Amino acid sequence: MSPTGAPAGTEQVRRQNTGLVLRSLRAEGPATRTELARRTGLAKATVGTIVGELAAVGAVTEDVTAPTASGRGRPGKPVTLTGESILGLGLEVNVDYVAAVAIDLAGRVKVVETRPVATAGQPPSTTELVELATDVRTSLMDSGHTVVRATVAVPGLVAHDNRTVSWAPNLGWGGRELAAELEGAFGHACPTTIDNDANCAALAEASHGVARDVQNSLYLTGTIGIGAGIVQRGQLLRGGSGFAGEVGHMPIGDPEAVCGCGRLGCWEASVGLRAMLVAVGMDEHATPLQTATAVADRAATDEAVRAALEDLGHHLGRGLATLAAVLDPAVIVLGGYFVPLGEYVVPAASAVLAERIPSADIHLPEIRLSTLGIHAAALGAAEDALADVFTGAVSL
Repeated sequence: MSPTGAPAGTEQVRRQNTGLVLRSLRAEGPATRTELARRTGLAKATVGTIVGELAAVGAVTEDVTAPTASGRGRPGKPVTLTGESILGLGLEVNVDYVAAVAIDLAGRVKVVETRPVATAGQPPSTTELVELATDVRTSLMDSGHTVVRATVAVPGLVAHDNRTVSWAPNLGWGGRELAAELEGAFGHACPTTIDNDANCAALAEASHGVARDVQNSLYLTGTIGIGAGIVQRGQLLRGGSGFAGEVGHMPIGDPEAVCGCGRLGCWEASVGLRAMLVAVGMDEHATPLQTATAVADRAATDEAVRAALEDLGHHLGRGLATLAAVLDPAVIVLGGYFVPLGEYVVPAASAVLAERIPSADIHLPEIRLSTLGIHAAALGAAEDALADVFTGAVSL
């Protein structure tokens, strides 16, 4: 028997149907019960039961002041996805900072916070992440919110269990059971999973950012490391081992450049944040965006810096051409430090992309700059934290 007293099979179907209604409201907007039945293919009586249950937990509301005609009979009442007190918590840990974003069921951002690591230039321990996560979650709960789940975005490979960081060379982590550490800090009251930061940022771009209008996109991080999130037909492409998107370690960079992973010639050793700083002869600031903004300010008056950024754009374009030839994205989104430097880097990258990709005359992917800022990965992680609610795997 399920916790609700229904047979297990019946409970599973109920959750799946609930998830179907929630997805319809999130993707297509408010609708009457009759319209929801038509959208989802569920019986109107089933939809009515689900809407009643969701209203009872504050996930939806029915607007009695704005009835709409829905055929014969009395006008229907629009059902709206609200869920303002039901949150997913997204976290990110990176070399320079930790970040947190919380969103509600309707996708509204409720909390955004970033903290630099305690010692600039040193890989973070889990201390900074745990402190931020527990502070944010405690504050949310004290204000009457329910945090359903948490997801942590990390710049590295994540094991199949979605709980263990297998390899994150820029953090110096390998085999770290990060989900268990956070759950312990939460008192085992908030289930937690781990995902790659580029995957999370790609989810954020697809749901909140500049890739909302396409089904096939490629997101490229711009921090110390370079990773990709690949969205095909609206779904993340993860690969056979879950490691798809580790493009920063493709051997297409300067063959003499040493990467953080210890190898020579990795792409990120030519186009990552620190490679860019070496090229322009400037120092790193507290976050990648602050660093890039300082470089952009210098580039406005320094021809040598502009030339170095143009050369970086050429290296970037060669890698993007390789990826585009294989993945055929409609849009390539550049995130992180690339955004403030877009006017200096994108023209060169676009020119190389158009020159190198075989299908350029038929279809040339459009390069777009992210508008989500440094919190893209944490925002996508928050979306991921709510994913099981929308599939029905987690009951409200």
